[in-house]
Amino acid sequence: MKKTFALTHPKLNTARLVDAIKHDIKKYLKRERGKALPAGKDYWAFDCRFGASEETAVKIFNSEINKQIDAAVAQEFPQFYLEILAKASKFKPRSEFDFDIETAE
Repeated sequence: MKKTFALTHPKLNTARLVDAIKHDIKKYLKRERGKALPAGKDYWAFDCRFGASEETAVKIFNSEINKQIDAAVAQEFPQFYLEILAKASKFKPRSEFDFDIETAE
């Protein structure tokens, strides 16, 4: 999904428009997760980018999408760009030495 969402509408309240946008994104993610995985892959991962426009979009985690939309509304952007690309991934378990001992306390 590569789409520019408008945050203004002549007949809709901004809060209802934002709810509709978030619902469409949630529906898209659910649809992508429901697709059959290729052989040897365990789960769907998503590469996401968010910004005021396509040129200014930066990488974000898919768990941050709603926070970024709320921030765009708070900053009164007239529109925002969202890109979500699904990719099949293989789970790699962490080794016992794959973490920082100082932060593991």
